[in-house]
Amino acid sequence: MKSKNRLCIKNLAGALAIPVLVAILLQGICMAKGKTMIMNMTSFDNFVVYIAIVMITTIALSINLNSGRFDFSLGSMALLSSVIGAKITYSFLGGGQGSAPIMLMLTILFGMLLGLISGVLYVVLHLPPIITSLGVTLIYEGILFTITEGRYVMKEVQNSSMTAFTGNWLYAAIIIVAVLVIIIGLFDYTKFGYDYNALKNGQKVAVNTGIKEIPNAIACYVICGGLMGIVGFLNASRNTTINGGQLNFGSISIMFTAFLPMFIGSYISRFTNEKIGFLLAALCMSMLNSTFAVFSNEVNASMQAIINALLLVVFLIYLSNEHLLIRVFTGKRK
Repeated sequence: MKSKNRLCIKNLAGALAIPVLVAILLQGICMAKGKTMIMNMTSFDNFVVYIAIVMITTIALSINLNSGRFDFSLGSMALLSSVIGAKITYSFLGGGQGSAPIMLMLTILFGMLLGLISGVLYVVLHLPPIITSLGVTLIYEGILFTITEGRYVMKEVQNSSMTAFTGNWLYAAIIIVAVLVIIIGLFDYTKFGYDYNALKNGQKVAVNTGIKEIPNAIACYVICGGLMGIVGFLNASRNTTINGGQLNFGSISIMFTAFLPMFIGSYISRFTNEKIGFLLAALCMSMLNSTFAVFSNEVNASMQAIINALLLVVFLIYLSNEHLLIRVFTGKRK
């Protein structure tokens, strides 16, 4: 019993170590300039919404990437599904009362449909997934540009219902919890999840035992599409606009926000469930984003991109040399 409690404490400490260190470091930087990371309630609302965006994007990226399928089309799915959802909602409700939850449901449904199309193309064309996803990205961006005529979508998402959603952190928190419960339940406690993990860890052996790879792969694309539909909705509500002029892989930037938290979350998953690790990694990224907002006059968008890239490189270097660093600093062999 004591050893079990000791293990639980060790895992809890390991899981929280990075978020706590990040919080102390970033808050210390803010306090050194006489500021604070989260300045007011509006900042906190944006803080929670950004956690949801990063966490869900990271989960969506990891689902196919863990199975060797690199999917560049995630960003285009988010944009196209949100535009279609916004256009339909605005046409029927005129952006009135209750338009936000209806748009959310529509973006999820259209995201799943776009994911299904992408998955079917991957299976039918028999091309490497990275090639298929690049083609799908160009197609979805072209459809997006055609629908919006290359303009920003604003009036459809700038309404009282969307403002109320963004202005209350509780809605984003509910989405975070709902996504975690559904994804953990689906991938850790269902036959689909067992088959997915078997295929991920040994595709040939899993197929030889009778697991059907194609339906599982298509289902993964559908799930990723639904998740990116949520991301598209959250981005639209947070930014109060959707960029309809994303061409020539411009939408890929949405997906790249998940790279650093995916590696951080995978590291944290040594101590807890992988999806919880992604949540804690998203918390770190949201703290960093809030710090950037505090220093918006000193740190522009280009500098933010450079800092994020440097952090990714530094973390990858650490992961590649972890055992060596442990021996150097502790004298222990691992």
